[in-house]
Amino acid sequence: MARIKKGVTARRRHKRTLDRAEGYRGGRSTLIKTASEAVRHAGAYAFAGRKERKGDMRRMWITRISAALLLEGVKYSRFIAGMKANKIELDRKVLADLAFSEPETFKAVVKASTK
Repeated sequence: MARIKKGVTARRRHKRTLDRAEGYRGGRSTLIKTASEAVRHAGAYAFAGRKERKGDMRRMWITRISAALLLEGVKYSRFIAGMKANKIELDRKVLADLAFSEPETFKAVVKASTK
């Protein structure tokens, strides 16, 4: 049985890690141990950030809708309750877009939900 050495495999793995750590400061971009730790943490933060972004977007949509509703003299909570009562099924993303790009249509939705 031939002896297999790990040099090529280890170098490839190290190179992949160092490529991912490119641009990090200090030893985090050149030393294998610290680079692999930095890359691992970066991956975890990126994963969490992708989940967090969804909440951030929802908060932004709610803020935009609230701002548009202020002009109409309607509170956000009353507006959402009215939408549910009148079975208007528009999500917050669409409502925020309507409030920004088509204010007349948004006014019609507000009227329909608060009658």
